[in-house]
Amino acid sequence: MLSSYKNNVIYSGTGRRKTSIARVKVIPGSGKLIINGLPGESYLQFSPNYLRISCAPLNTLGLHKEYDIYVKAEGGGLTGQADAIRLGLARALCSINPENRITLKSEGLLRRDSRVKERKKYGLRKARKAPQYSKR
Repeated sequence: MLSSYKNNVIYSGTGRRKTSIARVKVIPGSGKLIINGLPGESYLQFSPNYLRISCAPLNTLGLHKEYDIYVKAEGGGLTGQADAIRLGLARALCSINPENRITLKSEGLLRRDSRVKERKKYGLRKARKAPQYSKR
């Protein structure tokens, strides 16, 4: 999706994972990552793994210092939100340049991970864990 703000072009994409939703806006800039109004490093608790996952599309294309990323993330935990940010960022980068799609698709960054928590069934302790069998 494309919109304009203060003479800058804004590209946006939405990512989802588990119960997390991330709305990502990409603006030409210096490489800032802002998540829910906080710097990305502090929001993701300075975890190098979450930061690497979130910025994977930029690193794949070699654009990590060319765009500022503004994210509104909600729902789920940090793992789901990091994966949702990755998908939303990849979709936004595809709207910037359609040739990016080939590289991102071959790396698997445009695939939505559809795994969600399975519901608990009656008579069981969790989704599949059954109570211990007793013969007597």
